[in-house]
Amino acid sequence: MIGPFVDSAWVAEHLSEVVPADVRWYLDGRSGRKAYERAHVPGAVFVDLDTVLAAPATAAQGRHPLPEPGRFAAGLGGLGIGGDDAVIAYDDAGGVIAARLVWMLRATGHEAAVLDGGIDAWSGPLEAGPSARSAADFATHTWPGELLASIDEVAETTDVLLDARDRERYSGAFEPVDPRGGHIPGALSFPCRENLGPDGRLVSVEELRARLDALGIDGGTPVISSCGSGVTACHNLLVLEHAGMRPGRLYPGSWSQWSADPTRPAATGAAADPAG
Repeated sequence: MIGPFVDSAWVAEHLSEVVPADVRWYLDGRSGRKAYERAHVPGAVFVDLDTVLAAPATAAQGRHPLPEPGRFAAGLGGLGIGGDDAVIAYDDAGGVIAARLVWMLRATGHEAAVLDGGIDAWSGPLEAGPSARSAADFATHTWPGELLASIDEVAETTDVLLDARDRERYSGAFEPVDPRGGHIPGALSFPCRENLGPDGRLVSVEELRARLDALGIDGGTPVISSCGSGVTACHNLLVLEHAGMRPGRLYPGSWSQWSADPTRPAATGAAADPAG
């Protein structure tokens, strides 16, 4: 199985053997589909986060609940992605959105990786307009329970709980979309965008391991990953795998679910030093 991240040179060499998937999505409401139609990696299909990679938002489940397995399978099959296809997903945010599709595929035993650095790292030609593929057979696979954590499990967990959001959202200083600012009490700030260097690509494995070590995470540490709505949390899960750590669990509802329940406590302020 390919690793969770591949570079542009690898994709260019194997482009005829994989299905590129454009997963651009914007919290501010801009259209990822329009961005895709303006320019995308040759042969890429557009995978819509809101309709293929998530069920409809509800206060009870959060903004991007995992879709029913059959909905996910039908969505990918309708785009021409088959169960035996290797998928290379990208966005224009260094991979932190595309990671949702990649995690979902890898969690169900499929070949998938993030294009490290996203479309900005692609050095080949680009295409405009939609790319059409014939419908394919993508079998339905149940989400593996051992890789997921529910809101009640998060409330009682002794696992390390990571929060992938930017630090100002974690602290509660800024909250653009969810009902309350702050974070789940006990969660540690591990912003997924800090996994990337100035060029938008992953920093070295050594640097990633150092970031994890600073939070007391080693190869055997049980981890639950959260974010705003279970999307960018997937990037941290892929980083754990890339760094050779124990597989973590995804909390799909994340802060959007937790903050919508007034009975759940919220913490604010900057991250405490875990060593202190």
